Amino acid sequence: MSRTFGALAAVMLGVSLVTTAPAVAAPSPPYPTEFPLPEGFQPEGIAIGHAPTAYFGSLADGDLLRVDLRTGKGEVFSQGPGTPSVGLKTDKRGRLFVAGGAAGDARVVDAKTGNLIKSYKFATDADTFVNDVVITDEAAYFTDSRKAVLYRVAFGKHGKLPDTHTALPLTGDFVVTPGAFNANGIAETPDGRSLLVVQSVTAQLHLVDKKTGVTELVDLGGEAVTNGDGLLVRGRTLYVVQNRSNAVAVFTIAEDGSQAKLRERITDPRFDVPTTIAAYGNRLYLPNARFSTPPTPATPYNAVAIPKP
Repeated sequence: MSRTFGALAAVMLGVSLVTTAPAVAAPSPPYPTEFPLPEGFQPEGIAIGHAPTAYFGSLADGDLLRVDLRTGKGEVFSQGPGTPSVGLKTDKRGRLFVAGGAAGDARVVDAKTGNLIKSYKFATDADTFVNDVVITDEAAYFTDSRKAVLYRVAFGKHGKLPDTHTALPLTGDFVVTPGAFNANGIAETPDGRSLLVVQSVTAQLHLVDKKTGVTELVDLGGEAVTNGDGLLVRGRTLYVVQNRSNAVAVFTIAEDGSQAKLRERITDPRFDVPTTIAAYGNRLYLPNARFSTPPTPATPYNAVAIPKP
């Protein structure tokens, strides 16, 4: 059953738009530049498709939230399994791919009904954290922040989901630091031939061969992506969310992903440990995970929008 929070959203939106929201170049009609998420929700991932709808996952219990970007109102449309929902991506077939964190799994959910379509168990040991996902033409790839591996869910004809997955070991420049967060955000290079993976603990960005798993460092011109989390590639622009740094690094990246040049770092007083990023129109949307704030059932959370540079 869905849990709506439209009334709360309306109240908080009224306050935020008057008192705290900065002036931005907004879509037409002007969508809210920030909106509340349910208390105690503990957001981490965000996904936006072609429609003005954002999806969020809860670290607390895995609930999935759907928000209308035109109003900021939303509802929990899919009850979680009691384990985390972390990184999210949606595809053109109306499916939502959800990384399962410490549960070592992932699931695919109907973005309209919230019904479970398929689930995958990637790891059975305790040393796992399935963190983020990217969808390409041929497969969905999931990172594990505790292991040097990507999990590949290959698509069949017309995007059919398989019953099993394959593990793609990461070799080359990528080396796991035990006990730390390693592979985190993931994206596809502009030319679609390789993958990009940020390694949080080393502040490095890695280029990954989709077929072999061989990695090499992306030349960032001496820059570091400290606290690197969610990634987003749009054309030749790469966005790297730096969560506890409360910043988004904006790079111009080569077609093959081998090198990138920093253009700017975006900060915003509304950032409170943003983790992931998605785009709609001329805006970027980020959930505030608030990792520096002890979570309780009454802890407030929100998402914010910034102009796309």
